[in-house]
Amino acid sequence: MFDSIYTSPVTPAQFFIMAAAALTAGFIYSWIMSFRIRSAKRFFLVTALVPFIVSAVITFINGNIGAGVAVGGAFSLIRFRSAQGSADEIASLLAAMGSGIAFGMGYAGYGVVILIVFALIYLALGFTGVFEHKSLAADQLLRITIPESLEYNGTFDEIFAHYLKNLESEGVKTTGMGSMFRLSYKVRLKDPKEEKAFIDELRTKNGNLEIALLPYTQTQGQL
Repeated sequence: MFDSIYTSPVTPAQFFIMAAAALTAGFIYSWIMSFRIRSAKRFFLVTALVPFIVSAVITFINGNIGAGVAVGGAFSLIRFRSAQGSADEIASLLAAMGSGIAFGMGYAGYGVVILIVFALIYLALGFTGVFEHKSLAADQLLRITIPESLEYNGTFDEIFAHYLKNLESEGVKTTGMGSMFRLSYKVRLKDPKEEKAFIDELRTKNGNLEIALLPYTQTQGQL
């Protein structure tokens, strides 16, 4: 089961066996991953087909170094012409490509194991609380828009001291063609139930301009 089904040269029968295994495992893998990843239907269709596509390419390269370099360049072009996906999508595609290499070398058993075991482990970890830290979940991103004329240093200190347990400045940037500033902070409320009261008091200081209080992530924290 875990020996390569390929001989030299590869016969049509061997290729079609590999294709059937890659497509079947790919669709099962994509179906399992759909329970944990929020994405469009097209993403899962593509993910299901990736093992077969990669395995076909590897089969046709068959030790040709020049062809391998050319294919590597083609994959690089595809990557940089594609929009960046989430960490879940990138991980699922990497696993699909890894299994495609196994299929392409004739190791159908290993290709199936890579796909199905990875999907089941990913699914199981998703239902557990591992790596979920309540203290980190409580962090929020606070963005305050203020008029250019307002001196923001010290303006909100009293409100921050009353409502916030932790406060870290994420920076300042101009907005509205330079007529306003946007202040960004990583914050943690003392009492989440006081969120509205906290925002209402900030509004009295910033002239009722836009205020956003969002779940904090590292990418959101970047101005």
